[in-house]
Amino acid sequence: MSDFKLLINGQMVAGDSTMSVLNPATEEPVGACSRASKAQLDQAVAAAKAAFPAWSQTSIEDRRKVLVAMADAIQNNVTELARLLTQEQGKPLADATGEVFGASAFFRYFATLDLPARVVSNDATSRVEVRRKPLGVVGAIVPWNFPMILMAFKVPAALLAGNTVVLKPAATTPLSTLRFAELVKDLVPPGVLNVIADANDLGGDMTRHPDIRKISFTGSTETGKKVMASAADALKRISLELGGNDALIVLDDVDPKETAPKIYGAAMQNAGQVCIAAKRIYVHESMYDAMCEELVKCANAAVVGDGLEQGTQMGPLQNKAQFEKVLSFIESARQDGKIIAGGARLGDKGYFIQPTIVRDIAEGSKLVDEEQFGPVMPVIKYSDPADAVARANASIYGLGGSIWAKDSERAWDLAEGMEAGSVWVNKHADLRPDLPFGGAKFSGIGSELGEEGLKEFTQVQVLNMAR
Repeated sequence: MSDFKLLINGQMVAGDSTMSVLNPATEEPVGACSRASKAQLDQAVAAAKAAFPAWSQTSIEDRRKVLVAMADAIQNNVTELARLLTQEQGKPLADATGEVFGASAFFRYFATLDLPARVVSNDATSRVEVRRKPLGVVGAIVPWNFPMILMAFKVPAALLAGNTVVLKPAATTPLSTLRFAELVKDLVPPGVLNVIADANDLGGDMTRHPDIRKISFTGSTETGKKVMASAADALKRISLELGGNDALIVLDDVDPKETAPKIYGAAMQNAGQVCIAAKRIYVHESMYDAMCEELVKCANAAVVGDGLEQGTQMGPLQNKAQFEKVLSFIESARQDGKIIAGGARLGDKGYFIQPTIVRDIAEGSKLVDEEQFGPVMPVIKYSDPADAVARANASIYGLGGSIWAKDSERAWDLAEGMEAGSVWVNKHADLRPDLPFGGAKFSGIGSELGEEGLKEFTQVQVLNMAR
């Protein structure tokens, strides 16, 4: 197994200290990990700054080749990376394998894009072009729920645009990212990609650093506010993909038996630790009881356990703090609604919580109003679809949402009125590398993925010449 060093200026180097990374299924260490000091962060930023002039001048064709080589390195080591990801994050091995393959695919997608100059005019009086220029050093900060795929939202786009990168994974899930760094270190020039790990103590230093020109952050809304504030003094560009409290609205014409498993999956993937998971389920009163019954069947049938064990469908919560937070949501829901499935931790070792369904609950409850980020599903009754959309929009969040119906055109018309960055009809959380992804309101600023996401890593330059 790798000794999990840092990547700074093309070299794998030991951290100035070390830290232990726990397996959330066992609460035992996976391994020792290098921990960067503030001085090592500064070294990584200095290396990225020094590498920027040459990298920004390479052709986009050459940068594409680098991204493809990085995609190959990920894909060729999918078994090792997925097992490591399960050990540190907790998700079932099949899901971890899918995430690693997805990361490779996202690198390949960005390798197909271009940043051509747009000719506005070219006539006898003037020549005007709009170009996209790289920004400089990009600081990429990734959370613990999807370490590999969310890294691939940021790194390939930043590199293709001609920037250099300092990447920081979450303190509780750094191992797969550091192993990725070791696999690709010889595929990029020294300093172009640097990867550090911390004990959740260097984020502020990154966002304040005078030589970092952009921060791309995925995480909680509260931390996103701090990122925005600390980036202000240097007028850094920022992209923030933050929290969500996605509403899923079920209209009165669906078949509960057919639809319930899909809704359950939309809410409970990765033990509910998904920014765009369905977190508030609005069900029409005519089928409320039937839908609750079918969701209970799904929850009771779920196989919860160590992600490395054959047949596991749901792993543990990723860390102790989140585990305790979700248990507190369950206790509040016990007062505000009726728990009809789950409602307790599983076992006395590991951060396991039973898949939990809560009915007869409404706005005003913590479980409905806040982002639970765990396997707890509030099912809310409504009578008027327009009212359900209004209640969905009353949240401070606006990351995603969905509407489910047999009459898809009816659902489509309602979906247009939802205040969210992504709205789906008869599906949920369908993210594609070619579609922009970002949030409304308190769910973020800017976009990732697609051509729009690539442009977030650039500065517009207008060239305007008189003839």
